[in-house]
Amino acid sequence: MLIPRDLLEKYNKAVPRYTSYPPANFFEQDHQNIDMAGLLEKSNDNPTRNISIYLHIPFCPKLCLYCGCNTSITRNRDKINEYVTALKKEIELVAKYIDKDRKVTQVHWGGGTPNYLESSQISDIMNLLRKHFAFNAGAEIAIECNPAYLDHDYIDTLKNEGFNRFSLGIQDFNEKVLDTVNRDKSAIPVKELADYIRKDGKAAVNLDFIYGLPYQDEESFKNTIRKAIDVDPDRLVTFSYAHVPWFKKSQQKLEAHGLPSAEKKLRLFEGAFEELTGAGYEAIGLDHFAKPDDELTVALHNKKLHRNFQGYCTRETTGQVYAFGTSAISQLDDAYIQNTKDVKEYVSKMNQNSFAHEKVYLVTEEEQVLREVINEIMCNRVLPWKTIESRTGKAAEEIKKLTAINDQKLQQFLDDGLISLDRDHLTVTDKGRFFIRNIAAAYDPLVENTDKKFSKSI
Repeated sequence: MLIPRDLLEKYNKAVPRYTSYPPANFFEQDHQNIDMAGLLEKSNDNPTRNISIYLHIPFCPKLCLYCGCNTSITRNRDKINEYVTALKKEIELVAKYIDKDRKVTQVHWGGGTPNYLESSQISDIMNLLRKHFAFNAGAEIAIECNPAYLDHDYIDTLKNEGFNRFSLGIQDFNEKVLDTVNRDKSAIPVKELADYIRKDGKAAVNLDFIYGLPYQDEESFKNTIRKAIDVDPDRLVTFSYAHVPWFKKSQQKLEAHGLPSAEKKLRLFEGAFEELTGAGYEAIGLDHFAKPDDELTVALHNKKLHRNFQGYCTRETTGQVYAFGTSAISQLDDAYIQNTKDVKEYVSKMNQNSFAHEKVYLVTEEEQVLREVINEIMCNRVLPWKTIESRTGKAAEEIKKLTAINDQKLQQFLDDGLISLDRDHLTVTDKGRFFIRNIAAAYDPLVENTDKKFSKSI
């Protein structure tokens, strides 16, 4: 048992996941009079010069019943082609406002199912990006793939376009689980697929799994993780299934099969954690795992780990995120901008050569300071006050006054062995890593009096 059950009962509260600060459900500012061109131009003067690019491909040929993403189920290639044309128009629209001397250090394709596109369409978009943006020589170019629709030729095309990280959405190796959630299994054995991707040493492989699905039990999920370890991925993620049937109606179908209890779900996670750390992988955050020599692990040890909506990254690869496609969220130093989730509206806006934003949040100077605090806790399990002082230009005592922390909260964490303190640092303990969202939330004034809904911390 990794997580003391008495502390679980005490701390398993609804708090933000902190994939951004402020959290995404605070993005409700009126956007009607926002000068989008001005925001983009101003981003060139922000401290973060690097560029991260996110491309959202919402299409899937069938619906996986656990899915909580913004997806569109279709086999209509005309609809997909229309969307790709619109995506290219958005790239050209945004690129006009970005300084040409800034470098792209990260590209991430997400969905949906990005590899549901024709490989030639991905090539066309990558060529367009290179036409309008300067790429850093070591840029990470990553794509999320459903292995059910992946073959050798497709992989060859992507690697020729510079893709150097493939995230394979396996979810489970148990075919009964996959059948129940309407997920097709890999067209090629996963180990063979992974070996083919990395055969020339130019690309890395991530494997993604979900725990908390029907028919998963502790032994079967351990079996899945052991098979994953045999594949020898560079990184591995174990996502906790979020059951939100009021938001995603299709998830109601899973209830007929029975979902694991909270205790059973926790044992699934603990079993996976023990298998992976026992095999030499290091925990990154709560649900990511990486090899000891992986750049994420090195960054964690050097306290230079960062994250955006696409996941964990290093401070070297991190850039302001310019996001394209439906529901995509751009993360600028001083603003978050989310596109419409509706494919038809998105295509219509692009045909009018108009921005497709649906929500805009202007991040205040105080929130930018608080973001540094939250990110350090969530990513690096530490609060190095001198480092934050140097980044923000504010004294530690001034920063602390902006937060919601107090002596009572700190003492509670100390008494429960979740943190240690010295004059210049707060450090999250090994036990505390499981309650890291609670620790971060203790510093967050936004969650003190809010009606926003969050998932539970574990």
